Amino acid sequence: MLKYAKSLGDELVVGVDTDMKVKKDKGHHRPFNKLEDRIEILKSIQYVDRVIAFESRLDLERLIREYKPDFLVVGSDWKNREVVGKEYCKNLKFFDRIEDMSTTKILGYLK
Repeated sequence: MLKYAKSLGDELVVGVDTDMKVKKDKGHHRPFNKLEDRIEILKSIQYVDRVIAFESRLDLERLIREYKPDFLVVGSDWKNREVVGKEYCKNLKFFDRIEDMSTTKILGYLK
């Protein structure tokens, strides 16, 4: 997804949920990796130019409104759902999951 998103423009800015937001959205046992670690992993990927953490839906919307991206790329699981900030981007693109990969599914294998 990151390679695809970078191919659409000059700079790739990745938004990542804070630990508090993940815990609120997915339960007390999440996130599996701390925010600082997730940020460092993303920053180490050659396609990523900047990583910004956000704490809430409003915070994410504010960031998208501020950046006014040419492209907003989200996973295809968001098709037919409300995508935060889509009104502030020029183009909304969906990226299909690769073989149904997700942290939730990976953690299920560990149980």
